[in-house]
Amino acid sequence: MMESEEVFVISVAAELAGMHAQTLRTYDRLGLVTPQRTSGGGRRYSARDVALLREVQRLSQDEGVNLAGIKRIIDLTNQVEALQHRITEMAAEITQLHGGAYRRGDLVPIPRSTALVVWQPKNRRG
Repeated sequence: MMESEEVFVISVAAELAGMHAQTLRTYDRLGLVTPQRTSGGGRRYSARDVALLREVQRLSQDEGVNLAGIKRIIDLTNQVEALQHRITEMAAEITQLHGGAYRRGDLVPIPRSTALVVWQPKNRRG
């Protein structure tokens, strides 16, 4: 959490998430949402934590996912985000190493929003 990032005490975070503060404590114990702690042990929730609490509630109430399933979804989502971040870092490293210039046959990272068109020459008459 960044020093300048807005944080909320548990009562405010619970209100923002539309939950009871005791539910937030339970989710913390289960490892679904892990707020930062003050030196005195008080919980401090970031805006991202509040968004995650809302997602936990949505998965539970609207999708019927149990808490163990929600924990697994959160863990897998975090792993995917970490891997995507690492891919971005590695693509930047490759670009830096090659000075942005690639040779024929090199693996080239393609941004997600880019369409890939495969071209094949027409059959040669012979």
